[in-house]
Amino acid sequence: MTLPSDGSAEISLIDLEKRFGAVRAVDGVSLEIRSGEFFSLLGPSGCGKTTTLRMIGGFELPTGGRILLRGRDITHDPPDKRPVNMVFQQYALFPHLDVAGNIGFGLRRKKVDRQQIDLRVSEALDLVRLKGYEKRKPSELSGGQQQRVALARALVNRPNVLLLDEPLGALDLKLRRQLQIELKRIQSEVGITFVYVTHDQEEALTMSDRIAVMHLGQVEQLGTPEELYERPQTRFVADFIGTTNLLAGAIESIDGEAALVRLEGGDACRVVGRDLVAGQSIELSIRPESIFVKASNGTSPDGVPPLRAQVEQVAYMGGSVQYQVRTHGGLSITVLAPKTGERHAVGSDVDIAWPPSEALVLAPTAGQEESAP
Repeated sequence: MTLPSDGSAEISLIDLEKRFGAVRAVDGVSLEIRSGEFFSLLGPSGCGKTTTLRMIGGFELPTGGRILLRGRDITHDPPDKRPVNMVFQQYALFPHLDVAGNIGFGLRRKKVDRQQIDLRVSEALDLVRLKGYEKRKPSELSGGQQQRVALARALVNRPNVLLLDEPLGALDLKLRRQLQIELKRIQSEVGITFVYVTHDQEEALTMSDRIAVMHLGQVEQLGTPEELYERPQTRFVADFIGTTNLLAGAIESIDGEAALVRLEGGDACRVVGRDLVAGQSIELSIRPESIFVKASNGTSPDGVPPLRAQVEQVAYMGGSVQYQVRTHGGLSITVLAPKTGERHAVGSDVDIAWPPSEALVLAPTAGQEESAP
């Protein structure tokens, strides 16, 4: 449907801004989306992700900045003059048309030859695995099937870019997960650029080649799913992507690249990192699955000094067990342990520890007082 990906920029956003009165919905966003990649804009409600997508599609005009598509300035082009299509959360299928009629609607408006319409509709139905549903009306389809029809209707026009605004948001959890896999398969098969908006971090991690995490109208961090999860740069990203323990403290001493950190309440741990200074106040992010937990005996793996704690809550998660523990210094910490390991009952005394390399030193998030849910 389009040229294969060669790593070049499909879309370039340059200092993009959108103001609604005194509110800066998008505040100076600059990024490049590569040809043929599955790119997600991720963030909480009100972060500017949907407004950014609508500006790419031409449904909102920027207050400032530029939008380039394959190097061509499309900032002020209307939607019908851009080689992009958009799939919304509300699929907006025509109730009086059958599946084939809905999919081929745009082609008929463009006065494409009937034989060509039939061929392209058939190809689109194969792609979304709805062959045999041509004569059904939208009311006869499930929510997931309606979503596939909306996707086929967009793809049949052979756009350079497909924009998707939370298209799975109205579906139940199990169906959403199934369609996440299907969307990634379809994107890989057609080879075009997908720009996907979601507030669901699991959804973004599952499907995306790269993700821009947005906060307060700006890109907080841009990277692959692994980079964002394993190496978040700010408190907001660490807290928004997955589950983490955020611990405040101060550097007490430094030995090479290792530092001893005195946490609030008096507990201590080690971290590794560059440009650390004794006396510096820092905040750490430690993922629950990076923490070892064992019955208290004063020792821990790798010689890392343990924190003494007591188990307050236990939750069986299927493949793992989640513990909520409170250290002797008063810190509440979440630990995720394999279900095959040693079990600890509520009230048990345990030791917890983590490799120093798993304690990430975070940069502050400008303007953030509290992470959005």
